[in-house]
Amino acid sequence: MGITHFDLANNYGPPPGSAEVNFGRILRDDFKGYRDEIVISTKAGYRMWPGPYGDFASKKYLVASIDQSLKRMGLDYVDIFYHHRPDEMTPLEETMGALDSIVRQGKALYIGLSNYKPDQAKKAFAILTALGTPCLIHQPRYSMLDRWIEDGLLTLLEDAGVGCIAFSPLGKGVLTNRYLYGVPEDSRAASQSTFLKSEDITENLILKVAMLNKIAEQRKQSMAQLALAWVLRNKQMTSVLIGASKVSQIDDCVGALQRLDFTVEELDAIDRILENH
Repeated sequence: MGITHFDLANNYGPPPGSAEVNFGRILRDDFKGYRDEIVISTKAGYRMWPGPYGDFASKKYLVASIDQSLKRMGLDYVDIFYHHRPDEMTPLEETMGALDSIVRQGKALYIGLSNYKPDQAKKAFAILTALGTPCLIHQPRYSMLDRWIEDGLLTLLEDAGVGCIAFSPLGKGVLTNRYLYGVPEDSRAASQSTFLKSEDITENLILKVAMLNKIAEQRKQSMAQLALAWVLRNKQMTSVLIGASKVSQIDDCVGALQRLDFTVEELDAIDRILENH
């Protein structure tokens, strides 16, 4: 289907590290011989192990994390290594210096940042550029339900020549037809997930998604396809990250590529739904 980018992090699980272990196994079993056709990303910045050196942004944590990630995946290097979140307790110069060092050691080809606000990102970009390892891409949360990056970050990325790849473009699964008629037993909201709880699925939210779904139907798209195409409408968006528990969900999401254009009327209608409900 043309998917060649796989996005991971050191603490993805549960338990932490298991996503990288599983990916390494899949890479060996199914993608052997295709390493140079694949873009593999991983991250460090959230809690991975107890103690002061298993979280946030110190050089000790980042260097240990990339070494552990490479071992779990059975790789010599990753294509992109992200710092996963800003850390007010560690000097930005130390964090960016560690990322630069990781590239110079050949453990990563490029550096990315995730969850950095515009002012934080601007300072980080300047440090990385001065070091000679400019930031390649920024990974923020972005969807119809969470538009914070439109308030300065997208403009900054365009001016800096940094790419943008959105995570959670489907609003944790809410921007699909999954919850239009209640909370399915096998859904994320019905599980013990800390990211989405059943009480988050409010009547007002479902009304909003139902109205958006009508626009999707008029465009001959699923709700998920509309949501992904809407994120990709921005010229600054490099790509979107999708998560799937079923093959059918991947089929559905990739189908968004068949219709990425929007009329001004459609975009205005979407904005009215998002703003007024």
